[in-house]
Amino acid sequence: MNTQTLNKINILLALLALGVIGYLGYQNYTLNQTRIALEIELENTKQDFVSTTEKLSGDIEAFRNLLITTQGEKVTAEQETRRQQELLDGMTNTLGLYQKLATTDRELLAKYSKVYFLNELYTPKLSITIPTSYTLEPEKEKMISAEVWPFLKQMLDDAQATSTDLKIISAFRSFDTQSTLKSAYKVTFGSGASTFSADQGYSEHQLGTTVDFTTTKLGTNNLTFEKTSGYKWLTENAYKYGFILSYPKGNAYYIFEPWHWRFVGKGLALRLHDEGKNFYDLSQRDINEYLLTIFQH
Repeated sequence: MNTQTLNKINILLALLALGVIGYLGYQNYTLNQTRIALEIELENTKQDFVSTTEKLSGDIEAFRNLLITTQGEKVTAEQETRRQQELLDGMTNTLGLYQKLATTDRELLAKYSKVYFLNELYTPKLSITIPTSYTLEPEKEKMISAEVWPFLKQMLDDAQATSTDLKIISAFRSFDTQSTLKSAYKVTFGSGASTFSADQGYSEHQLGTTVDFTTTKLGTNNLTFEKTSGYKWLTENAYKYGFILSYPKGNAYYIFEPWHWRFVGKGLALRLHDEGKNFYDLSQRDINEYLLTIFQH
């Protein structure tokens, strides 16, 4: 191989080496630029992530605060709603009580018997005829307040269940009937009639809530009713049904009348029983507190 050919080969090799070096340098430059760009993008991404994270944390905190506020407002709203409902219920109950009081006959717990006068036109709002199986004289109709009857019936049925003999001899008496009865007593007993019989307008019987008891054996002559098992049963149990003995021994109005029982409601009857008091021992104001519940079972 001559010198000229060898030189050409060297020149070509040199050019090839320069090309390779240039290519590698360019590739290195390109990779370096790409790396720098990626690093910048990564840094920007990190910053964006931090910013987004901070914003998200802020949003979460704001949402949490909003939730707390909303829950607080909800609780407050619920409390206010309950308060308003309680006020409404209270007003409704009060209105109901006033309406009930307005429709409740105030005479039902009035203290008659020489104390208060009952108008001659007064009659119970609604009366029913007592079934003859509960009365002494079936041929004579006996009336009682329709509202009192369920209590009276239950009492008589329970007494009968214990084989206790109780019969009703007298119940509602009108003003005129009481007047006639009192006049008859005056003819027989004179002024002494006032010790055991009320004048018309002062009798508890006109209320339609009072009954006189006897037994089948005693019949119409019930003066010794105190000695019967019926009287004993009543003294032990009548209060449970709302009935009280109007004229016990030592009362200031009439002679002891063991047969005479008046309905005053379970609440008042229980109080009188527990405190050992007579109906006429209480003030009218105290008694009137039981008007609203007089027919409460």
